[in-house]
Amino acid sequence: MSDAPLLEAEAVTCRFGRVTACRDIDVAVHAGEILGIVGESGAGKSTLLRCLAGVVRPASGTVTYTDAGGREHPLHALEDSALRRLARTDWGFVHQHPHDGLRPHLSAGANVAEPLLRCGETRYGRIRTAARHWLEQVELDPVRMDDRVRTFSGGMQQRVQLARNLVTEPRLLFLDEPTGGLDVSVQARLLDLIRQLVARLQVAVVLVTHDLAAVRLLAHRLVVMQQGGIVEQGLTDQVLDDPQHAYSQLLVASELRC
Repeated sequence: MSDAPLLEAEAVTCRFGRVTACRDIDVAVHAGEILGIVGESGAGKSTLLRCLAGVVRPASGTVTYTDAGGREHPLHALEDSALRRLARTDWGFVHQHPHDGLRPHLSAGANVAEPLLRCGETRYGRIRTAARHWLEQVELDPVRMDDRVRTFSGGMQQRVQLARNLVTEPRLLFLDEPTGGLDVSVQARLLDLIRQLVARLQVAVVLVTHDLAAVRLLAHRLVVMQQGGIVEQGLTDQVLDDPQHAYSQLLVASELRC
């Protein structure tokens, strides 16, 4: 992994009216790294994820993305069109609920192909070949390529959403509770699939989850959030095996009791 951060937040604070969702956040993500963000509901982790992805603009502080050419892009200073362009090319966003990231009336293949069309690809053969390839990469039978995604199970829809986000070969992937609402066996298979794909593609990942088992499997480093702030961060095994903050200790103890 490079020493230079791919994405870096400095003193970031996000507010919604009078509510401060996250405050004074300093965090960095490096190329090829998986950063996990954990905390109870309301801790601010999903707001932070959306701020890092440029979906939410911070009230103060900066989020800076460094592209493949070494150019720095302060997200708060970019126009919406420039943010959308980065989101189409350099990163992907996998939602907790697949219907937020898919078009249910379209086929699986069309959902995966759509980002390529937005990037300017017009050759039908190449688009269809790419869609088939990425459906296979997420272990979906291409025979169902032309089936509408609303006929798929929740786990299969999440795989289609993953393929849709990987088809443009992004450098950075944001995952917001990607296994939420899935059966335990489906969760395990999806997490293992994500782990394999990320390792092979060397894409950086920011993962938000309440599941400590998921971050233990996937994340290189871990951020623990409470009431909008970071209370602890470090190597994942270090934080989970020897938590220093009382809140981190409570989270780990809760996992052990489950």
